Amino acid sequence: MNSHSHSHSRISQVAVHLPEGRQTSRAIEDRLRAHSPGLRVPEGLLRRLYGLEERVVASEDTLPSDLAARAVERLLAQAGLAPAKIDLLLFAAVSADVQEPANGHIVAAKTGLACPVFDVSNACNGVLNALEVADAFIRAGAYRRVVIACGETSSRLSRWTLTDSREMRLGLASLTGADVGAALLVEAADSPGIVASTFMANSAGWQAATLFNPHHARRMPHGIHIDSERLLASFTGLDVQGAQWLKEQNTDLHTVDLVCVHQPSLPFLHVFCGRLGIHPDSVVSTFPRIGNAACATLPLQLALATQQHRLRPGAHVALFGLASGASAGVILLNW
Repeated sequence: MNSHSHSHSRISQVAVHLPEGRQTSRAIEDRLRAHSPGLRVPEGLLRRLYGLEERVVASEDTLPSDLAARAVERLLAQAGLAPAKIDLLLFAAVSADVQEPANGHIVAAKTGLACPVFDVSNACNGVLNALEVADAFIRAGAYRRVVIACGETSSRLSRWTLTDSREMRLGLASLTGADVGAALLVEAADSPGIVASTFMANSAGWQAATLFNPHHARRMPHGIHIDSERLLASFTGLDVQGAQWLKEQNTDLHTVDLVCVHQPSLPFLHVFCGRLGIHPDSVVSTFPRIGNAACATLPLQLALATQQHRLRPGAHVALFGLASGASAGVILLNW
């Protein structure tokens, strides 16, 4: 811990880990037909409704902490840092090995970190909120280096046995979940890296997408239930608030070097980009060939943009987080 305060923080490294397994949309549909013989599953349904070509899947014995640890190890190697140089670890994901203790302890144990840890949870906005927390801690002088770790095994939420059209409507989106590990390094800086952020919520929309805890909400439905139309409607107004905030920051998205947007499906991405007045092609595409990576989606886009030479030092970046609840957030970065 460092008692000297810093006026700024920045993301200095990003790393992802993609398991080798792949599952095509056709294979997903074939498995759904086998487990739900009473349903009619048209060929190409997932491609038509969501834009999914294939998704990344981990082996059955892989845990969320395994994916997060692989990403953290890659992150530290890129940064040339020993585990002892990290002051705080935040675990941020929808997926989790355990409800107790904090999953950050498991990731720290697997990667040799001996720093304090805790988990940040806010559906698919966990990483974005963890960036907000890391920035505040660093600027307050509590820590100099914070690692944000994410491990998503969203394919495990797939609902293969659907009995009727209503269950199909609420369960089909579960078949788009992906398995991804991601990590970010946030460090104290002399100039602004994380420039500004805002978060907003429409909590009245929380029932649009739910995954109840089977231990504490025993009478509630099991498995993930997503009403896509209701979920999209729950973001109404949040985009207007975000656009107004960007105006207050004197930020025109057409002049930003990179825009990253959470991607639960291609139609969702297209609608959101339309509301922002930007072309979907300006966003790094992750959903069609990877699937819904939940909290790992935004760091995944940053990592891919770096590999594609779309993200270079000095670039201006806008991160848009969208999560069931509903919640939304925007972070402006200097890379």
